[in-house]
Amino acid sequence: MQRPGMRAMLAYLDAQKGRQHTVIFDDLKRFARDTEFHIKLRREFAELGASIECLNFNFEDTPEGRFIETIIAAQGQLEREQNKRQVVQKMRARVEKGYYVFHPPIGYRYAKDRMHGKLLVRDEPIASILAEALEGFASGRFGSQVEVKRFLESKPDFPKSGKTSYVHPSKVKDILQRPVYAGYVEAPDWGVSLRKGHHEPLICFSTFERVQAVLSGKVYAPARKDISEDFPLRGFVCCDDCGEPLTSCWSKGRNKHYPYYLCDTPKCPSKRKSIPRAKIESGAAEVLRSLQPAKQMFAMAQAMFADAWKIRLKQAHTAKDTLATQIKDIDEQIEVLLDRVVDASGESLVRAYEAKIEKLEKQKLLLADQAAQAVPPKGRFDDFIEHTLAFLASPWNIYENGGIALRRTVLKLAFAEPLSYNRESGYRTAKTTFPFKVLAGISTQKCEMVEPRGIEPRTSCMPCKRSPI
Repeated sequence: MQRPGMRAMLAYLDAQKGRQHTVIFDDLKRFARDTEFHIKLRREFAELGASIECLNFNFEDTPEGRFIETIIAAQGQLEREQNKRQVVQKMRARVEKGYYVFHPPIGYRYAKDRMHGKLLVRDEPIASILAEALEGFASGRFGSQVEVKRFLESKPDFPKSGKTSYVHPSKVKDILQRPVYAGYVEAPDWGVSLRKGHHEPLICFSTFERVQAVLSGKVYAPARKDISEDFPLRGFVCCDDCGEPLTSCWSKGRNKHYPYYLCDTPKCPSKRKSIPRAKIESGAAEVLRSLQPAKQMFAMAQAMFADAWKIRLKQAHTAKDTLATQIKDIDEQIEVLLDRVVDASGESLVRAYEAKIEKLEKQKLLLADQAAQAVPPKGRFDDFIEHTLAFLASPWNIYENGGIALRRTVLKLAFAEPLSYNRESGYRTAKTTFPFKVLAGISTQKCEMVEPRGIEPRTSCMPCKRSPI
């Protein structure tokens, strides 16, 4: 009775009381979902004064006719419930084997596979956009769900809602909580726990766990609605008098609006004293340009990165062996708990054991994913070093040519803490991150090459007596 078509028809009949109507069904099984509602719907039509006709059944207002009608309705309900049970059993079996069986989530689509049948595959370019959003949220590049929302809205290829082309916040939260993007499937309503899927993941399971940790923690984002392309430095430049971040606004002049940064902290000497946007941003540009190290430093930096990579690679192999040992220990714990479940007599004790086993299984999946990701594939170093050296060479070029999200990422990577601005003298000395600090320290040292004679002090010439020979 809650079907949209049925509700519309009942509302129409209710509005047309006093007129005789006939409602026609092609089959009695299509009349109602189950026997109970079949009887309620028949009573509703009778109260509204509408008669019922069916193409393959004759309604008779007799005890025998009502009995046969009830039997046929019960038979239709039985067939629907049996069909539903068979469908659920088949879908549950597919999920237990590691296949996703529901409507494809955004970023995926179904494709026929010779071995797996109907399988989820990446739907590009949406899949790559979602992977960047999930990894950015896990790494801290996006400090909140609002920043993820803005990032998705900035991508023309990402599907949006409404005339204003926005992404609903509930959609963002649903994306962040879906384990399917990490390559795993589950069906809690059917009793199917989390397990490895056959489809290609967008992110690794450890990244997914970091996303859940951020979602469950009390993390407050520094982002605000008024952080936009108009004021990219809002929240990252602080007032030198009070140490609080500068706010921003557009001030209305006689003919147009003018952009300003200002401090809005109570009792601050610089409260509500506007600073032109061009002055703030040109000063920040000079600070970023000053971070460009000398070209001769890059050969040394590349050699340092190569040595560090070899050390980390050796540590990664050791970590992989350690993770394999931990997985083996968890398997032994699960076997012990399974034996205890068999011997347990109380229902509460069995549930406690099952909860512990489920927790260990999830921990095992996380360790297995970490072991798979522990050792980077060959050629990964070249990818890393290329992007790293491009950033170290000129963070200003990346900042100048990037959007609001990339600009704020450059600021976080280049500076260890927000910049401090004084209205009289400009920017204070910036505290840069470790890579720039090391390169700057090397380039400013008074270093010279060792002479061929060595570093030992010269000895004076001593008179000696030579032999005639």
